[in-house]
Amino acid sequence: MAYSVKTGPFPEPPENLRRVIENLRPRWRWIVALGVLIAAMGVAALVLVVSARIASVYTIAVFMIVAGVAEIATGLGAKTWRRFVVWIVAGLAYIVVAVFALAQPLIAAAFFTLLLGAGMIATGVVRIYLGAHLGVRLRGPVLLAAVLTALVGVLIVAGWPANSFAILGVLLGLDLAFWGAAWIGFGLRLRRY
Repeated sequence: MAYSVKTGPFPEPPENLRRVIENLRPRWRWIVALGVLIAAMGVAALVLVVSARIASVYTIAVFMIVAGVAEIATGLGAKTWRRFVVWIVAGLAYIVVAVFALAQPLIAAAFFTLLLGAGMIATGVVRIYLGAHLGVRLRGPVLLAAVLTALVGVLIVAGWPANSFAILGVLLGLDLAFWGAAWIGFGLRLRRY
């Protein structure tokens, strides 16, 4: 397959994507402004780590309440008593933990931080396993990311509970800062497109 100098190895974008991009082009300033706002919120979260940590806990708690209500609703539609009980108990457990998180956000933050560290270790181990089974050319970046994920998890768990004070807030701040930077970059690219 021959490629032209104009397009390089990637084909031209589909026509509907081109139309979407052209519709967004006049709004590039708004997209950049959104990115600046999100990045600023990320910087604020990094500066106000405790507030960001509490906001993270509240967000997790709200999602847990929604999940708990959904599980209870699923249980109400169960066809057997056993499934009914399992779904109801699981939903109530979600709601009880969420209410505790709302009532005691600092203790919940410590618990969520420990879970985050353990989850990152498990994710890193699984990615190392999967990366080891990839072809030689693809293996390197996947294994590097997997090892870094596992190492961050080990650092979080090793520093727990002392690092619980900052981890959730810092991760939220970094996420928002990078997401905002991505929107800024997207908006600026639209301007030049």
